[in-house]
Amino acid sequence: MQMVQATFDDLGTALADVTFVVVDLETTGGSPADSDITEIGAVRVRGGQVLGEFQTLVKPSLPIPAFIQVLTGITDTMVASAPRIEAALPAFLEFARGSVLVAHNAGFDISFLRAAAGRTGAEWPGFPVLDTVHLARALVTRDEARNHKLSTLAVLFGATTTPDHRALHDARATVDVLHGLIGRVGSLGVHTLEELSSFSARVPQAQRRKRYLADGLPAAPGVYLFKDGEGRVLYVGTSVNIRARVRSYFTASEQRRRMGEMVRLAESVTPVVCATTLEAEVRELRLIAEHKPRYNRRSRFPERSTWVKLTVEPFPRLSMVREVRRDGAHYMGPFGSRAAAEAAVAAVHEVVPLRQCSQRLSPRRPSPACALAEMGRCTAPCLGGQSVEQYAGLVARAAAAFAGDGRDVVAALRARMVALGEQERFEDASAVRDRMLALVRGTARAQRLGPLAASPELLAARPLATGGWELVCVRHGRLAGSSTSPRGADPMPYVAALRDCAEVVAAPAPPAPAAIPEETEKVLRWLESPGVRIVDLDGEWTCPVGGAGAARAELEPLAVARREVAGFTGGLVAAS
Repeated sequence: MQMVQATFDDLGTALADVTFVVVDLETTGGSPADSDITEIGAVRVRGGQVLGEFQTLVKPSLPIPAFIQVLTGITDTMVASAPRIEAALPAFLEFARGSVLVAHNAGFDISFLRAAAGRTGAEWPGFPVLDTVHLARALVTRDEARNHKLSTLAVLFGATTTPDHRALHDARATVDVLHGLIGRVGSLGVHTLEELSSFSARVPQAQRRKRYLADGLPAAPGVYLFKDGEGRVLYVGTSVNIRARVRSYFTASEQRRRMGEMVRLAESVTPVVCATTLEAEVRELRLIAEHKPRYNRRSRFPERSTWVKLTVEPFPRLSMVREVRRDGAHYMGPFGSRAAAEAAVAAVHEVVPLRQCSQRLSPRRPSPACALAEMGRCTAPCLGGQSVEQYAGLVARAAAAFAGDGRDVVAALRARMVALGEQERFEDASAVRDRMLALVRGTARAQRLGPLAASPELLAARPLATGGWELVCVRHGRLAGSSTSPRGADPMPYVAALRDCAEVVAAPAPPAPAAIPEETEKVLRWLESPGVRIVDLDGEWTCPVGGAGAARAELEPLAVARREVAGFTGGLVAAS
């Protein structure tokens, strides 16, 4: 089968339940650009039974060439009183509605039908399309048939109608060929439309024969784990339909080379059914963090994160750490990489000259010198550059940015960037801009996660498309449980049951959540989605006035535009 137009979205549809419309055309030439349709013939079938037939001659806009008249037997006299394509095409489209179109060399027939729709202004429904030529090439060997022409295959499969270049006769012959081909793939374990698609697309045998791994999996939302022969997890994924998604790995729809390699190694698939899609997404994150599957490119280490800490010591400084502790310090982050954290630290140092050495200083006897002092890059009290009171003022500015009001630091960075631009030091100004973006990203993330992380419990609900409610319980930023209530039922008893059964979560060190930061962000995105209602909240869910969120919202579009311009100019350089 060749996907001429559309993909098959309904994975697992039994072939016996699929309605096929087998179509054939006769035309005045080989190209829809300068040729017209002279005849349409079609047969509607399902489960091996003929449901109806369609046939009409079509009057072309120009005379039929003599050699075409000889080939098809359709003459100008025969089509003189036939309907124009403007009338014939809508009738055919109505006949074929809701079906999978089948044709022998489907690219030819479908191109003429689509061109006719474009010329007449008819809406093309976007049928899925099966090509019996491509299917035959995958199933019929040269030992059986010298070629894959319709006339040859009709003889091979014992068609009851001999093709003769008349549309309905050829369509009837194609029906018998289609049924013969489906019979062959059925003996190979192909019983669904989606499996037929994968078979005819020449999916490697090693990949196709693993289809049995999807047998018995639930058609429910959740997580699936591909495992090798020793039980090691190779890959973790999530889907609203576990069985359909796993089945797709053995089909033509899966074209990633790494996934093909993973499937060849897989020996089993373990499903984890989840009550809600949010629970499935969260479980996926946790399982990836636990098993570190080699074929999960993204988020293999979601638990790894870097925080920036404003230390608690006589002369505080900025330090990059892996964990948040209950030490009274201010924390910013988490950052996705150490490089991002370093850029944020550089942004603060750009306008708030905190000491950058890592020495422990005493308030009574500060260290007289350090390596940075020798380079003239430190103005800490230990060098006499500032009084202790002045340094305390710097610390207060940095602490304010961490705690929620970063307007002072951001304004100073903007002024610094403008000053560099006026001096035509554009590269330096660009560096300040990038550091400022890293800073506001980190502070905005901390200010976004912090309130939810500090809340002992939040219960929320979102209406389901099918009726009822999707319910979640969040404790200290961690998804503690989820469930659903049925349509028409009072949701409050289900909320109470969820609260009683939810995971007990210990309070973390603020502002870190009691979960992987990526999990808390998924929960936040769910809470901010349309239709969500807060049922109960123990704590507070707020964002600070003057926080970094506003600055980030302003700077992010500029960063995206800058990347797009860089990509465009890079493409021009490559093209030249």
